[in-house]
Amino acid sequence: MAFFTHQVCRGLSSSAVRAAAIKHVTIIGGGQMGAGIAQVAASTGHTVTLVDTSDDILKKAVKGIEGSLKRVVKKKFADKPEAGEEFIQKVLQNVSVSTDAGAAAQTLSHLCFIYYNTSSLPISDIASSTNRLDRFGGLHFFNPVPMMKLVEVIGTSATSQETFDSLLNFSKALGKTPVSCKDTPGFIVNRLLVPYVLEAIRLHERGHGSKEDIDIAMKLGAGYPMGPFELSDYVGLDTMKFIMDGWNEKDPDNPLFAPSEMLNKLVAEGKYGKKTGEGFYKYK
Repeated sequence: MAFFTHQVCRGLSSSAVRAAAIKHVTIIGGGQMGAGIAQVAASTGHTVTLVDTSDDILKKAVKGIEGSLKRVVKKKFADKPEAGEEFIQKVLQNVSVSTDAGAAAQTLSHLCFIYYNTSSLPISDIASSTNRLDRFGGLHFFNPVPMMKLVEVIGTSATSQETFDSLLNFSKALGKTPVSCKDTPGFIVNRLLVPYVLEAIRLHERGHGSKEDIDIAMKLGAGYPMGPFELSDYVGLDTMKFIMDGWNEKDPDNPLFAPSEMLNKLVAEGKYGKKTGEGFYKYK
């Protein structure tokens, strides 16, 4: 979850102008996605507070951000290493960390926008726990955040136009390409992608194709960079199952959301994909 605070430009009524004034971002959760969002926000001149309950997670997040920035400057500043090092330090100066969630909550002022980065939980359900429904919206980033250009911007029926416009313009300020979507399960990308992956698994379960052949077919026949089994291992089988279980609970009669025995078995065995060394494939 993240909070955005902005400075209102008095005398200007344009929502776009007000949205462009977003300067401060508080991100709760220092995992891979949180750290990635923090890196991108800090790299584009925003001040960032990264909040987590664990000092170890925060240290790992900052170390990960620094490592990612070094890879960026290696390409961007290949002929100017000193400029690259200066860029890294400037970005890191924009990032502060905290284990004080209470302090983060204090950012919820009348100049605050709230967004939630998820595609498996309805934004409206999360928003219902607040009394700031008009200031609540969804931004769904993609992993790895520094590389992926797309951001899905989601508004609920209660999201104000000012908030929605602010999130659109903030996404552009991060150097991303935003697309608008209603608060529907999976939004756009995952609503199409996850059922496609699950149907590939069911195809394999029925014995109609090996996982290797299905992956090759989708790469060479459809031009996809990864086959569905490779993609599942990359995303994480536990994540795939979590998303599908949530959708199935909301809409159990929808055949697109039907669970997979093979997926459930692998997750139960702790085989989540690349991050555990084994999923549909084994990794060394």
